[in-house]
Amino acid sequence: MKSIELFAGAGGLAMGAELAGCEHLAVVEIDRWACDTLAENRSWPLFGWERGDVRRFDYSPFEGKVDLVTGGPPCQPFSMGGRHRAFLDPRDMFPQAVRAVRELRPKAFVFENVKGLTRQAFTNYLEYIRLQLRHPDLEQRLGEEWLEHLQRLEDYETSGAKGGLHYNVVVRLLNAADYGVPQKRERVFIVGIRDDLAAPFHFPEPTHSRDALLWSKWRDGEYWSRHGIVPVDDPREVSRAEKLREEPSELPWRTVRDSLLDLPDPEFFPDEAIKIPDHRFIPGARSYPGHTGSPLDEPAKTLKAGVHGVPGGENMLRRPDGSVRYFSVRESARLQTFPDSFRFHGSWTETMRQLGNAVPVELARIVVEAVREQIDCPHEASRTIQSTGQEKPRGKRRERASPTSA
Repeated sequence: MKSIELFAGAGGLAMGAELAGCEHLAVVEIDRWACDTLAENRSWPLFGWERGDVRRFDYSPFEGKVDLVTGGPPCQPFSMGGRHRAFLDPRDMFPQAVRAVRELRPKAFVFENVKGLTRQAFTNYLEYIRLQLRHPDLEQRLGEEWLEHLQRLEDYETSGAKGGLHYNVVVRLLNAADYGVPQKRERVFIVGIRDDLAAPFHFPEPTHSRDALLWSKWRDGEYWSRHGIVPVDDPREVSRAEKLREEPSELPWRTVRDSLLDLPDPEFFPDEAIKIPDHRFIPGARSYPGHTGSPLDEPAKTLKAGVHGVPGGENMLRRPDGSVRYFSVRESARLQTFPDSFRFHGSWTETMRQLGNAVPVELARIVVEAVREQIDCPHEASRTIQSTGQEKPRGKRRERASPTSA
């Protein structure tokens, strides 16, 4: 499957797509440090810096050659930590995502954004994004306000009109922890399948769960025995685990301890840690109300990019004794499921910004793989749904993964 990646950042979504079997014809990114990171780690056809400005990107050389468009349009307009200006914010790049779909006419697209896009204040704008992607040929007219364009799109949508480029679009909020990523990171995914393909699409079912982790800790004790440690008491977790009537079918959520198991603590073992690229102790971490870091025996809280440097409260590890320290770059990359061979360019603050904005590689792989599989085998999926009225049953519970596997 041939693809183009827009707003690539550090490459989490692009790498996930590659692992799902995509061949990138172009990877587009404007940020200098992110471009350096991409250039060092992958031999993708990179359009960076001035060439990476999507507002002026020329898609004509790729027309008729692209099966999939992916990307994470800049999320600042919708971020929970931003100013929430959305359609009034010049950083909103969703119009450029729509232009790419209109000009390239891919079989499918996958766009990703922050949970803030689902805020009630943005309900109308999220629907506006969905309808633009559903009918990309119905362009906004010169001088037309977005609400006027939305009304025109709604009229077209409900009129039953056919013709022109048309996509079937689904939107879902996914928690990365539910798919084996050691981080509670909720992101919105917008997937569109070109209508002429007649390919049904559904998001993949979660493979991991919090209840399974609770069972592993407090019902059969497998979690603690696997790590060879004494259980770390947590009355709230124990109480919830006691309410579980049977063992969940999913795998347990992966925790920070699972992810960092074979990395030396850079604060206590600096001589060992320094041998590992991007793994050094950063002093100055402190806990304060509302920003207490990520407990060692849970999935990490969402890594954040920060508007004015690294947000000290959340990009931290919190040990069972209550002490905290910043995650190293290598640890943060593990939590985002980047491979250990991946190197990041820029200062610590700049590197953490890249990581905080990234899509977890494993979550990207799972979503893009589902798109590819359902496009490649549309008739089988369609027959299953039509004949039974429901989707094909999923397989049985998988074997437990190694605690260090990504």
